[in-house]
Amino acid sequence: MNAFAGTGKLIRLVLRRDRVLLPLWVAFICMIPVVFVGAFTGAYPTAEARQHYYETSVHTRAFTIAYGVLNGSSLGELVAWRSGFVTFMVALFALLTVIRHTRTEEAAGRRELVGATAVSRHADLAATLIVTCGAALVLGVASALALIGQGLPAAGSLALGLGFTVAGCVFGAIGAVTAQLTTGAGGARAIGISTLGAAILLRGVGDVAAQSGDGPAWVTWLTPLGWAEALRPYSGERWWVLALAAGAVLALIVLAVALSERRDLGAGMFQARLGPAAAGPRLRSPLALAWRLHRGPLISRLAGLALVGLVVGAMSASLGTLMDNSGAAAREALARLGGPGTLVDQFLAPMMTMLGLVSAGFAIQAALLLRNEERDGRAEPLLATPVRRLRWAGSHFAFILLGPALGLIAFGTAAGLAHGLNTGDVARELSRLLAAALVQLPVVWVFTGVAFALFGLLPRLVAGTFAVAMVSMLLGWVGQELQLDQWVINLSVFEHVPKLPGGVMTATPLIVMTVVAAALVAAGLAGFTRRDMPTT
Repeated sequence: MNAFAGTGKLIRLVLRRDRVLLPLWVAFICMIPVVFVGAFTGAYPTAEARQHYYETSVHTRAFTIAYGVLNGSSLGELVAWRSGFVTFMVALFALLTVIRHTRTEEAAGRRELVGATAVSRHADLAATLIVTCGAALVLGVASALALIGQGLPAAGSLALGLGFTVAGCVFGAIGAVTAQLTTGAGGARAIGISTLGAAILLRGVGDVAAQSGDGPAWVTWLTPLGWAEALRPYSGERWWVLALAAGAVLALIVLAVALSERRDLGAGMFQARLGPAAAGPRLRSPLALAWRLHRGPLISRLAGLALVGLVVGAMSASLGTLMDNSGAAAREALARLGGPGTLVDQFLAPMMTMLGLVSAGFAIQAALLLRNEERDGRAEPLLATPVRRLRWAGSHFAFILLGPALGLIAFGTAAGLAHGLNTGDVARELSRLLAAALVQLPVVWVFTGVAFALFGLLPRLVAGTFAVAMVSMLLGWVGQELQLDQWVINLSVFEHVPKLPGGVMTATPLIVMTVVAAALVAAGLAGFTRRDMPTT
């Protein structure tokens, strides 16, 4: 049989399953750079105003970490710079898409059924990569055409669009490799997302070093996100970078195929340990089972957030000093994001907002475990016992609610200790940063409530909670910096959180968000007790 027999039919199957998600993804990403064109044109209509914005932002290390190196003050350069975080979104979507259509299908047993037909071993991997990379290419071309339609130079627009394509194709290929390593989709996602996190970290370190002229700027070239940036849209395009990305994609695909040939169907390169034949006394209740399922991700998230908190706390004082020497314009830009308070507080406040988004993502992922247990058929045998639906869902709900709280406490404590040691006042900084972290908890609970409501009422759409969180974050962050209308900014849940440290603590929005979250959870649980199960 041909090594890729049946690939065409599986391509049609993937497109059929993602007929709604893929077009929405492409359309949403294409809109972001166009929105930036309109925002920059409205807020900074003249070359002098854009030059002032450039001089302000180029010295802001927090902006460099988030968006990349700012190469100039032209409209195209500003749009390309502010679109730097879009590559993260494209990379994450491509990574998760490939894992969902490969390892998830294999773990659920559907790959074996399809493989029993006239389909080759690697056809599903080939089909998934073709669709994912094809969607990334369509996204890149569509983004370029949209920007050209806004009057931006064609070469720079194409380079920016192809930068999105590079991120999607490379991380799609990385997803193909991680799908061969573990027996479960969760493990493959963890490895892939960790790789993306390392790429973001390397790009941030390299970009800060390049912007300051001191440090290992070369590390940017170790990450595919750096390659997308190295295309330099609107700043003297470097097309040869595309050859580097194409070579990396080809090498990763070859590696994925080689790994696939060396493992059994349903197995991974890293074999899971065999468990005992009978459950122990501590694994004979729904709560104990939920703890067993959640403990691994929970512990790793706590460790990761504590480590990031130590880094943020340790670097905050030096960044504050650096911003103090950057001029009044840079301090004004940071104040728009961070609110009132000292320069260090203005740096830490947006970091806390980002912490809220990350914690919300962790909570949503934990909530998705309920859906996975139902979809994969493991919940139904459990509920055939005397265990009731509410008891089963409630056992998971305890960890979904408490997990983010513990993560925020870990981050706030670590950041407060590190920053307190720098300033010599541990007690004060620990209490301030711990409070600043914990005010993000109602926001996390709101998105948890959205996930629970969708799980109970519209389970097929529960993964869409990630998109709701990203849009909310985008409206708040972009709106503040580019001075959009207040009613647009107010659509973001993050906008209603007190900007701590440094700002005024107001309990009313936190109480309202908590009540909304409780109502959403109640609606989801009510729907879950009444609907059929499982719902595919």
